[in-house]
Amino acid sequence: MEKEKIYDYLKENLKDKRFIHTLGVVSTAKKLAQLNGEDLEKAEMAALLHDVCKNMNKEDMKKLIEKYDIKLTLSEKNTEELWHGILAPIIAKEKFNITDEYILSAIRWHTTGKEDMSVLDKIIYIADMIEPSRNYDGVEELREKVLENLDEGVLLGMNHTIKYLLIKNAMIDENTVKARNYLLKK
Repeated sequence: MEKEKIYDYLKENLKDKRFIHTLGVVSTAKKLAQLNGEDLEKAEMAALLHDVCKNMNKEDMKKLIEKYDIKLTLSEKNTEELWHGILAPIIAKEKFNITDEYILSAIRWHTTGKEDMSVLDKIIYIADMIEPSRNYDGVEELREKVLENLDEGVLLGMNHTIKYLLIKNAMIDENTVKARNYLLKK
């Protein structure tokens, strides 16, 4: 079974804490998928693979970015923490033969979000932020909001991320800004 192969690969290639996080994202994504009429299998697959290359070393990631001639935004060039989200759909395709663009999009945009996100994009984005092992100021409020309304929860999550990045004096990816503005317009 393909899913078992993915679980085995993740168990072997992710640090224990990251693997536990991934399992938390899977359970949260499935719960949110059920609440929002989304395909549970697709939610599980996207959640499983969202951090597939999170523990890959930066040099290997850089080589893959060059190999696939990926054009990075200014913030992506300067924020290596975003690279795993850009590369994860490539790994999902190559290593596990995932070809469903709906799943690949949710994997790709789980870190920054994007304008006009699908329901699955939103689920994986926010599940990554609120899974059970996450513990930060405001996470409980975020969990409650997401259960009430997915769009409002995602917007609150984006606001939280932007505030966090501002406090750190870090770059804010333009895709996050576009995603937030798009949600505000809805």
